Amino acid sequence: MRRMFVGAVCCAAIVRPCWAQPAASVPAPPATVQTFNWKGTLTQSAFLLGVQHSLRMLQSKTRQHLDGPFWRDYVYSLQGLHGWHDGNPAITNYVGHPMMGAITGFIQIQNDPGGITLGWQPENPAYWKSRFKALGWAAAYSTSYELAPWGEAGIGNVGYDRGTMGYIDLVITPLAGFGMIVLEDYIDDAVIKRLERNTNEGMARFIRVVLNPQRSIANLMRLKRPSHRDTRGAPGR
Repeated sequence: MRRMFVGAVCCAAIVRPCWAQPAASVPAPPATVQTFNWKGTLTQSAFLLGVQHSLRMLQSKTRQHLDGPFWRDYVYSLQGLHGWHDGNPAITNYVGHPMMGAITGFIQIQNDPGGITLGWQPENPAYWKSRFKALGWAAAYSTSYELAPWGEAGIGNVGYDRGTMGYIDLVITPLAGFGMIVLEDYIDDAVIKRLERNTNEGMARFIRVVLNPQRSIANLMRLKRPSHRDTRGAPGR
């Protein structure tokens, strides 16, 4: 009997540590990492490109260069890139093209998970990182718009007539466009937010569009209301 009791105690001592082991924890699923939306960026940029070329077709100087041998005329047009000026009025080079740079920059921002929810935050390094990425995309789009076969040199042969293609657009479009992006961020934070708190929803949406025109056009390129904001909801909500 004594031997049986000792044996039972020994078995309990051996088995007990097994009972004391905690249940195996189920590993948590890995966090979803948001990546840059290339599909959205390319689609919206292509939409903008189509709009721009549609407007260019209203100009006789564009239509008159559509009937020649495509690749020969395209290469000859590229060879016309020379000097700073391109013969366009100052308002086109220093206002119109920077607007294009800002629109394409906002297209990049609204497809970048690291920048889409960032408003005017000059003290935040992430803000400037996001906006410099937008500058890079604006530069890439602007260069392709000027020089690519699907751009002005290929469709309408800008540069074929010497003196119609210069470096001004390649430089001013992204750099001044970057300035417009930062300016619209500041206006949205310092002016629009304050004004929309003291008016009705319709007027607030109008203010958003009028005071942030390039952001509004970029919104249209993704088929959203021009007054849409990723940093906050609709006015009055």
